[in-house]
Amino acid sequence: MNPAHTHQDQPQTRARPQSSDLGTEQLLDKPLAGWRLSLYTIIFEADTRAGRYFDIGLIIAILVSVLVVMLDSMASFNASHGTLLTWVEYGLTAIFTLEYLARLVCVRRPWRYARSFFGIVDLLTVLPSYLTLFFPELYVLVDVRVLRLLRVFRVFKMTAYLEEFSSLGRALRASSRKILVFLCVVLMVVLIMGTVMYLVEGPEHGYTSIPISVYWAITTMTTVGFGDITPKTDLGRLIASMMMLLGWGVLAVPTGIVTAEMGAQRRETKPVQPTTRSCHECLTEGHVSEALYCLHCGASLPPYQREANESS
Repeated sequence: MNPAHTHQDQPQTRARPQSSDLGTEQLLDKPLAGWRLSLYTIIFEADTRAGRYFDIGLIIAILVSVLVVMLDSMASFNASHGTLLTWVEYGLTAIFTLEYLARLVCVRRPWRYARSFFGIVDLLTVLPSYLTLFFPELYVLVDVRVLRLLRVFRVFKMTAYLEEFSSLGRALRASSRKILVFLCVVLMVVLIMGTVMYLVEGPEHGYTSIPISVYWAITTMTTVGFGDITPKTDLGRLIASMMMLLGWGVLAVPTGIVTAEMGAQRRETKPVQPTTRSCHECLTEGHVSEALYCLHCGASLPPYQREANESS
C-alpha cells in the first residue's frame, strides 16, 4: 500500500469554530460601517456636532455625579434629601452603564478597549455603584468618575493643552533615567544623614532608631518639617540647617532636568494640529486630519468626519 494514498485518504480532523462564536467574531472584527460607525464617531470622537454634544452631556453627568457624592457625605443634607440623591445616583449609574456597553459594542476590538486606560476608568465609574449593594462603605469610590474629565480637553478643542500635555509626557519619559539617578543620590544622602542624626541626637531626643531618623531627614530635606521630631543639640541643629538649605537644591534639580528636555523637544518637533480622530484598530487618538494611516499601529484610517461634513 502506498503511504501517500493512505495519508490522503485519512479524513480531515481539524476543529472548526462553532457557528455562534464565528458570527460574534465576524461581527466584532469586521470594519466599522453603518450604525456601528455612526455610534463610534459620536462616542469616541468630538469633531462632529453630535459627538461634541454627547461628550458635553457626559461631562455634565460626571460633574453631577461627583456633586451627588459630595452632598451625600454631608449628614444634614443627606438627612433631608437622601432619597433624591439615591434616585439621582441610580439614574446616573444606568446612564454610565449603557454608555460603557455602547463603547464595547461599537469598537472593533472590545477587549483591547476594556484593557486601555480609559476603558478601565469607564469600568470603574460603574463598578463601585454595584459593589455598594454588598459593601456600602465603597460608595465614596464613585468619585473616580472625575478621571473621565480628562476628555474635556478634546471636547472643547483645547488642542494647545493636549499638545503641551503630550510634550510634558515625552519630556518626563526622556528624563526618567536622570531623575531616577538623582532620586538614588537623594536616598543615599537621607540615609547617611539619618544615621548621623541617630548618632548625634540619640533616643533621648526622639531619634529612637535609624528609620525614624531617616524619616526626619526626608521631611527636613523636602522642607516639610512636621515638627514631631526636632534636634536638641547644637551639632544636630547645624546638620538640620544644612539639610534645609540642601532641600532647596533638591527641589530645583528635577525641575531643571524636565525643563531642559521640554526645551529640546520644542526645538526638534514641529507644531501640529491634532484632532479627536481615532484609529478603529488600536483606539489611538490625535491624528491630523490629512493622515491616511494610524501613527501607532499603521492601520488604514477611515475618512475624517467633522462638523463641516454635516453642514454640507
